[in-house]
Amino acid sequence: MLLTAFTLAMAIQQTQQLQPVTPVPHKRQLAWQGLETYAFCHFGPNTFTDMEWGEGKEDPNLFNPTDLDCNQWCKTFKDAGMKQVIITAKHHDGFCLWPTKYSTHTVAQSKWKDGKGDVLAELRKACNKYGLKMGVYLSPWDRNHPAYGTPEYNQVFANMLKEVLTKYGPIYEVWFDGANGEGPNGKRQVYDWDLFIKTVREYAPEAVIFSDAGPDIRWVGNESGIAGETCWSMMDRAKVKIGGSDQAYLNVGDAKGPDWVPAECDVSIRPGWFYHADQDAKVKSPEALLDLFERSVGRNGSLLLNVPPDRRGRIHENDVAALMGFKELRDGVYGKNLARGARASCPTGGSRPEQKGHSPGAVVDGRTTTFCWIESAGGFGEVWLEFKEPVAFDRVVLQEPVALGQRCEAFVVEAMTEQGWTEIANGTTIGAKRILKATRTTATKLKVVIRKGRGEAALSEIALYNSGR
Repeated sequence: MLLTAFTLAMAIQQTQQLQPVTPVPHKRQLAWQGLETYAFCHFGPNTFTDMEWGEGKEDPNLFNPTDLDCNQWCKTFKDAGMKQVIITAKHHDGFCLWPTKYSTHTVAQSKWKDGKGDVLAELRKACNKYGLKMGVYLSPWDRNHPAYGTPEYNQVFANMLKEVLTKYGPIYEVWFDGANGEGPNGKRQVYDWDLFIKTVREYAPEAVIFSDAGPDIRWVGNESGIAGETCWSMMDRAKVKIGGSDQAYLNVGDAKGPDWVPAECDVSIRPGWFYHADQDAKVKSPEALLDLFERSVGRNGSLLLNVPPDRRGRIHENDVAALMGFKELRDGVYGKNLARGARASCPTGGSRPEQKGHSPGAVVDGRTTTFCWIESAGGFGEVWLEFKEPVAFDRVVLQEPVALGQRCEAFVVEAMTEQGWTEIANGTTIGAKRILKATRTTATKLKVVIRKGRGEAALSEIALYNSGR
């Protein structure tokens, strides 16, 4: 199988001789990076009104799923190879999917289950059953709450956060939308982000916090699910603000940024974010989803794929079919690493074979806790692979030991074919994972040349795959 990102926290202790290039990730960020692909569920009154942004005036009785089945959601996501699900616990309309003490616009005021329903409680149980992590989206904008637009509202929202994080935990991701519009009193809220972040840190210390400005993970700058060809995990948080940032800057990151804030690539499986029946025939194909995977996870990001439950409270059959097709394609393309068993060497630039876990063979050992530490100046270095017999491939996957920072600024991949050494791919950043699509190539040798980097060059894995397409 294609290696998921990181059990590299251990590597920090094993590899102190290789100096980190700052900034470096927190352990919660490494754990998040290892998820790679996970689900978003937009669900609420908008599901029943065919709207994307509700007005906050909707009758709570409109929320009435006829067959809510969070087990069906989680089984679907588990079968699709996903490892987490994030639910819109409160969208901009202010409707809460749990019976909060801090609002009167909740499931408790609906006729669903006679006001005794609790979507978050059911999702928590389903996540436990299927071994998925759970995350929550809480919009600070509230078009219903009477305190919105006053200083008191910030504490109301913090109380809601505490309630969700303590009652439905453990929570592993908190998703903050920067939308900031008018409330029922016609005023906008001045958000106390410091209070909100402090609340999450106190009651869900393992959770990564998402927003335009992090602090843990950032928006990729578009809702197409695509990271930049160059994608740094670093940025300067002082240059961005929640709800109004330079989208190009977020897409690429910043090689000189002092903060480790990697990119999350959000996109919906449908044209809209909430379920709309007229979009049942517009679900993205498995091929389109694989392409998104390769341009998000394969560019040092993660793929947050929105799959909205329908009015029954189930994942629609068309969405399920697309997800299963996506999993089948992904397994078919990335099921067998053709580089395993190759002889690895560093004929130019050298390596640190005398240090355990740093020899060239580390790049083909199938473990991300080891890496080839290349003797280099200015980040330069090469790793060669020699195959026992010619290998045909059209995907190259590179990984860096990012627990010690992101290093590569420019690289080239060359293959020894019947015509001699031929460049088949090149790029700038590698990071947690870089997937390179190449013309079908048959080679006896392969070399990855790091042409420029921050600190000394290091690679944890080189993998080759043949899509057969």
